[in-house]
This record gives sequence, C-alpha cells and structure tokens, in this order.
Amino acid sequence: MLRRTNRLLAILSVLLLAACATTRPPIHQAGDPATLGLQEQREKALADSDHWTLEGRLSVSNGKDSGSGGLTWRQDGERYEFTVRAPVTGRSFRLTGGPDGAELEGLDGGPRRGPDAESLMASAVGWQIPMVELKRWVLGLRADGGAADIAFGADRLPSRIVQDGWTVDYRQWDATSQPPMPSRVFAEKAPYKVRLSIEDWTFGN
Repeated sequence: MLRRTNRLLAILSVLLLAACATTRPPIHQAGDPATLGLQEQREKALADSDHWTLEGRLSVSNGKDSGSGGLTWRQDGERYEFTVRAPVTGRSFRLTGGPDGAELEGLDGGPRRGPDAESLMASAVGWQIPMVELKRWVLGLRADGGAADIAFGADRLPSRIVQDGWTVDYRQWDATSQPPMPSRVFAEKAPYKVRLSIEDWTFGN
C-alpha cells in the first residue's frame, strides 16, 4: 500500500511539473514594421469609435482597500455613463458627465459633483482610475497625449502599453470580433490597480 501511494505521489509530481513547464509568461515583443502597421490600422479603424458600450466586471485597488462589481460603461462622444453594481449588496453607483464636469450618484449623502471624473472618483470613493486615458486603453489603443511604449504578443496584438506612468497589460483578446477587441485589461500605477474583464462590446449610437 505504501509503495502504491509513493508511486501515485511520484506520478502526481511529474504531472504538476509538466503543468508548470507548459505555463508561459505573457509575451512582450517590441514592435516591428508588421505589428506596428497592424496597430496603426486598428487605431485608424477605431479612431472615430466614440459611441460604444461595454459590459463586464471591474476591480480596483489602492494598495490597502479594494472594490469590485459588475460594470456597464456607455461612451457617447465626450459624454459617458459609468455604472458599477456591487456583487453582494446589489448597491450601485453611477458616474456621468462630460466636458462640463462629472456627477456621482449612489453614495450616502446624495450626489456629488466635481470638475472631472478622475478627481471626483478619487475624492469620493478613493478609486484612482485614469478615465481619460482608459477610454482609449480599453479599446487597445494608445491614449492621446504622452508618449507610449507598446509591446506585442505572439498574436501580433498589443500585450502591453506603458504610458503616463501606467502599465496596461492586455491579458486576453476577443479575436472573433473585427477588429479584435480586448477582453481582459489590467492597468497598474503603484499602488493603484484597475482590472477590467469585458464580456461584451456594442458599437454605435
């Protein structure tokens, strides 16, 4: 019986080692003319895509506290509606706004207003989310403004964008859509982390 147990443990050890051996870290290859050309085509195709809705899940952390929930993000030109639903309590908050400022509903004490979404989220709930840049990063595009370093995976799609002090990792893409769209996006600027798991994209008014 002991010999059989030892043999079983040995087999399990080999299987575990094999499983570990097949696990590979994400690939971050520097762009070449081919991959950079494909990215430029994606960016041109999506350059005017400012009317869209994504459904998924959001997780944020400031290094000490964290929060998560279901997410619906509607972008209508320069205006947006960002709704997060808590998984247990069902309570939700709704962030809306545009160039004229932002409003956050669903918190104790009534709605709060601020000059922009990022500063309002930071002051009201302690979430550091780069809303302006994330609007482009979530599409798999470099944000307007600061210089960006971009790396690609074996599928020739972006695997990482480093811009404005944030590192944005693309952990998964939906290659069935045209053009392909990100389905898992992790953004980090220590100690802040923002994770998006996107289940559905809808484009159009």
